[in-house]
Amino acid sequence: MSSGPARGRAGGSDGGGRRGPDAAGRRGRPTPDAGGGRRGPHRRWQLVRAGSDAVPASTRRFMARARQRRVRAALPWAVAAGVLTLAALVAWTLLGTGLFGVREVRVVGADLVTPVEVRDAVAVPDDTPLARVDLAATAARVGALAPVERATVSRDWPGTLVVRVVERTGVAVVPQGDGFVVIDRSGVVFRSVAQPPAGLPVVRVVRPGPADPGTRAALAVLAVLTPELRERLLDVRVEGLARISLGLRDERTVFWGDATRGTEKSRVATALLGQPAERVDVSAPDVVTVK
Repeated sequence: MSSGPARGRAGGSDGGGRRGPDAAGRRGRPTPDAGGGRRGPHRRWQLVRAGSDAVPASTRRFMARARQRRVRAALPWAVAAGVLTLAALVAWTLLGTGLFGVREVRVVGADLVTPVEVRDAVAVPDDTPLARVDLAATAARVGALAPVERATVSRDWPGTLVVRVVERTGVAVVPQGDGFVVIDRSGVVFRSVAQPPAGLPVVRVVRPGPADPGTRAALAVLAVLTPELRERLLDVRVEGLARISLGLRDERTVFWGDATRGTEKSRVATALLGQPAERVDVSAPDVVTVK
């Protein structure tokens, strides 16, 4: 009579709702998922930093040497990039901005020309980058001024152009109209005056200039005169290339002929200065005539 309830407790649950041995035995087994498969136990992963002693010393040394090699290989490129960047910045500052632009034009050595004339010839606008100024072209423009024999231009940082001028030196004057023009040793006309400056002889030619044969012949004669002749010289008259004569202050005339054998003619004419003659012909210095 009691066997029925006993079997019911063994295979099912008791009156208090507790499961039997079969249900308890299934607790550890995987349960089927919704798709009909079985799901395994859930695992959790965690990253753990290994200690320095986990890497062998030989490996650490190898890695350190590799890092050093990479740094040494990259260092020249990094330095080159830095230098190029700095150079580009400097070039842009000097050439592309007015930070180092022209603020002043300083003129040195000008006497016959005024600083204003020189600055006008320079013709460099204010704030032009100093590094971009063409020094040779600027010097050529200044040198084109008639009284200037040569000019040099230099930079004085941060913003000054320095123009050094060497002016022409007069060696003679040529009558022109109501006044005179001054010529230098090359025959260049560079100045006009109302009266001849003291110490400069008069050269009488029609068209004074460096390309004029008469001017060149007169200058060749002046170059070989002795101090005694130069002291008494009044003028050099060029009536033709073979008809050059010297007018002296005591109203005597020395007929020179052409400009050849100038040293001999000068020596002979100087020796005859003591002779009471109005005209001395040294055109052929080997045969001198006195009149």
